[in-house]
Amino acid sequence: MEKKSTVFTATHGVMTTEVGVISGELELVTACDEDGILTLSITYKGAAEWYTLPGEEYRLHDVRDHEVVHEMLVRVLERT
Repeated sequence: MEKKSTVFTATHGVMTTEVGVISGELELVTACDEDGILTLSITYKGAAEWYTLPGEEYRLHDVRDHEVVHEMLVRVLERT
């Protein structure tokens, strides 16, 4: 399973399934397995507790797109 991680600042917040909106300095981790199943986790930078982003199962048609999708998510979440 390949993982990608990026720390960014979300000034307007990011919705999570478990606790609602979180904002500030956050870390996004995406993981993609060999079947293209993508998992999205987010936390406050340096925190131990991780949250999930809302939505159903995410699947990439081509696992080589993982890096591009991760970067897109970071850029969109930074702007929200």
